[in-house]
Amino acid sequence: MLLALSTGHAVGLAVVAGTFILFALAAALVIPRRWPDFPGENLRWFIVGTLVLFVGTLAAVEVFAREPKEAAAGESTTAPVGTTTQATQPAPAPAGDAAAGKEVFTAQGCGNCHTFSAAGSTGSVGPNLDDALKGKDAAFIRESIVDPNKVIAKGYQPNIMPATFGQMLTPKQLDDLVAFLSQG
Repeated sequence: MLLALSTGHAVGLAVVAGTFILFALAAALVIPRRWPDFPGENLRWFIVGTLVLFVGTLAAVEVFAREPKEAAAGESTTAPVGTTTQATQPAPAPAGDAAAGKEVFTAQGCGNCHTFSAAGSTGSVGPNLDDALKGKDAAFIRESIVDPNKVIAKGYQPNIMPATFGQMLTPKQLDDLVAFLSQG
């Protein structure tokens, strides 16, 4: 998980966790050598300090490891006042052959990880493509294949899907696969 965080978040999480670890090591190994009856009468303060550091570490994980918020589907965006917008044209249909794309989907083992009703697959390692691709255009689908870590489906971690499909598939196979996935 640490590799998926930005540098600032990784440093913040490391500082908070490091503080808790140093406290634990000092309380277990260093302080008892100097004061054998530690924590003795200060047991309540020791417990309070431990709980504060514990809760602080949990809060740091919540703050620093939070997934970025994505725009909600269907969320409207407005142009600034005084600007004009052009009517959006529907995306062109994918250039590939959907029937050949189904063969690529099967041959590459996509159904082992993904549920996709058009392929009759019920994999559960990756996102359900019937839901994840609903309303998505061919450009998004292509990008999700060649750079699967650019947009991570909610509830999934990065680096689950191999990032090598962009190099493994020929341009025609990629076009065919995108055409097949666009149908669903």
